[in-house]
Amino acid sequence: MDYGEHMLRLENIKIREELNNEEVVKIACKKNNIRLDDVLGFYIFKKSIDARNKEDIFYNYAIDLDVKNEKKYTKIKKVEKQNNNLEIAKKRKSLNRPIVIGAGPAGLFCALFLAEYGLNPIIIEQGKTVEERQKDVETFINTGNLNIKSNIQFGEGGAGTFSDGKLTSGIHDPLCKIVLNRFVEFGAPEQIKYINKPHIGTDNLIKVVSNIRKYIISKGGEFLFNEKVIDFEIEDSKLTKIITDKRKLEADTAVLAIGHSARDTFEKLYEKNVYMEKKNFSVGVRIEHKQEMINNSQYGNKSKLNLPPAEYKLAYHDELTGRSCYTFCMCPGGFVMASSSEENTIVTNGMSKFARNEENANSAVLVNVNPEDFKGESPLEGMYFQKELEEKAFELGGKNYFAPIQRLEDFLKNRETKKLGEIKPTYKPGVTYSNLNEILPEFVSNTLKNGVQYFDSKIKGFADKDAILTGVETRSSSPIKIVRDEDFMAKNVHGLYPCGEGPGYAGGIMSSAVDGIKCAIKIIEHE
Repeated sequence: MDYGEHMLRLENIKIREELNNEEVVKIACKKNNIRLDDVLGFYIFKKSIDARNKEDIFYNYAIDLDVKNEKKYTKIKKVEKQNNNLEIAKKRKSLNRPIVIGAGPAGLFCALFLAEYGLNPIIIEQGKTVEERQKDVETFINTGNLNIKSNIQFGEGGAGTFSDGKLTSGIHDPLCKIVLNRFVEFGAPEQIKYINKPHIGTDNLIKVVSNIRKYIISKGGEFLFNEKVIDFEIEDSKLTKIITDKRKLEADTAVLAIGHSARDTFEKLYEKNVYMEKKNFSVGVRIEHKQEMINNSQYGNKSKLNLPPAEYKLAYHDELTGRSCYTFCMCPGGFVMASSSEENTIVTNGMSKFARNEENANSAVLVNVNPEDFKGESPLEGMYFQKELEEKAFELGGKNYFAPIQRLEDFLKNRETKKLGEIKPTYKPGVTYSNLNEILPEFVSNTLKNGVQYFDSKIKGFADKDAILTGVETRSSSPIKIVRDEDFMAKNVHGLYPCGEGPGYAGGIMSSAVDGIKCAIKIIEHE
């Protein structure tokens, strides 16, 4: 029997109704004159929605087929059979176990590969397990009682656990496919392997993160929860010890997967003269609309397809000022979340469950901030800029973790909101009617106003007078970059590996996980 070394790729398979994968494959085979008896297996390579013509919306598939009698299908595109195995040459000879600081996606994926290669990593996380952390998050949302070590920013799974669980990324790295496959292995929905804009949802992420931890432990890894790194011993530019609030650990290898909110750790690293730089970041607000309005704008109201809640991604550039405004972490059918990690601050983020079936859509609307926008020479100035905005939002909200909110019409006219319209805010513990112009820098407010009105030309209804703005969103990315060399070690500290979003090398779950794998490879292959 003739078994090929390649797969046939069938592209531009247009389906105008929701079908299961087997039915889609049958249609694709018929269209391409492929006998079903010749099909040994299939792989959905890609699934996307084409909504450019609102009168004719369809799913667009690309499908890879494993077939016998491959040679008779000479006119069909062939691709190499997928190999998602990662080969790493193990060279590491250190007697000390590698330490991973932080159990977000970067830390977890780094630890996962270190464990699989027999290096028995120690993972230190100041927060709690994801199951316990979920309870602390719910307590804060319902009561305003903040646990500064266990919240939406800190704890197993990282900041992305209580978000939409987006797995899209601007990077195009082969490791992305490995990350998706590993997520599915640990309980994520199979469809994330092929849909155009994959997401897990916070409800699934909690289970997935728990399963990754259990697997790492089974492979010799060790987790130290509720334990905070408070110091680093560095001798002759080499890492020698990691000091926590409970113990000292001999260490010649430590991964800094600390996330973008570990401000006290950044201050300690700066005190230790670890080389770091200012970097660009963004600040702004969350905006809420009715999800139905977003659906109608993106899909029209005539589609017969059972379409998922619509998303959007928008950007505006002001030619006069050079500023940009863009949407970020859009959450269809979701909530605006209370995401503070420090006392007396307000921080917002967005979250969706996998079903994305809540009434409102929300997204960050952000404006770029450059190092030139704040005074001082310290690389930590951007971090202090963020915190100042968060403290102002806390005061404006009433000093009780209520968030300041404003109707869009009132924001545009620079007046305090007195009453709401048709759109209701989803932020808990509660909200305070406010004027966000009072706390946002003028360049941020002005760019937001121009951006939102421009976005209305792309999504009709975006500038709805009743749209709700919730302040402030400051943690979209790290304001700091800990510079590393080609071996992924800190520029001036041997054995210290800055990794993921916090040190400035990723943005989101996917790129953080990829960076974690890359750090693991460097450690495993280091002699």
